[in-house]
Amino acid sequence: MSADFQALYITVKLALVTTVLLLLVSPPIAWWLAHSKNRYRTIAEALVALPLVLPPTVLGFYLLLAFSPQYFPGALWQDISGQSLAFSFTGLVIGSMIYSLPFVVQPLQSGFATLGVKELEAGATMGMSRLQRFRYIVVPMTKRSFMLAATLGFAHTMGEFGVVLMIGGNIPGETQVISIALFEHVEALEYQQAHIMAGGLMVFSMVLLLFIYGYLNRSQGKHQQTRFW
Repeated sequence: MSADFQALYITVKLALVTTVLLLLVSPPIAWWLAHSKNRYRTIAEALVALPLVLPPTVLGFYLLLAFSPQYFPGALWQDISGQSLAFSFTGLVIGSMIYSLPFVVQPLQSGFATLGVKELEAGATMGMSRLQRFRYIVVPMTKRSFMLAATLGFAHTMGEFGVVLMIGGNIPGETQVISIALFEHVEALEYQQAHIMAGGLMVFSMVLLLFIYGYLNRSQGKHQQTRFW
């Protein structure tokens, strides 16, 4: 397998793992942000949205320090696993989850905020637990938000550069992702390979966006038609 295909494989693997984990972690956060009256909610929202405005290299720098054996998270991980958290695929996953968190939480938060309470109250009167109400009522009614959150999280992770470079370095076959491989080709003046990789990413991104917006528009049209009739 060539270095470019290895970089593509690692990128897709990283995006898939990150998206799946975020879809497990983000719904409770989004639900709390959408319905909590806690006075600290604004601070929590700001922390979740921080990666949107923070330069990726700044976030990557502090994550690199946290992942190093000189600080508690990195030292604890090394004691448990015997391996360094920095410059590892696990470190890339954790960094990607933090960096892509707002792209998953915010669509879910918007969907949960507009959700009616009548269906949830009806489920409660039928004896459904909170988990059952979330699974059988909330998720089906906000599936468009889940679809958008998954797509944005996956696409955003696919295009990461600054964060993954800081915490993962550029180790071929281990932490080298497609954006870093593209940068290497440009630095080496290998423009043909760079064109192939950049063009492929552009086509992939466009197809992904066309799919998600087409799906959202169809779902919205069906919903409006149902309400009309």
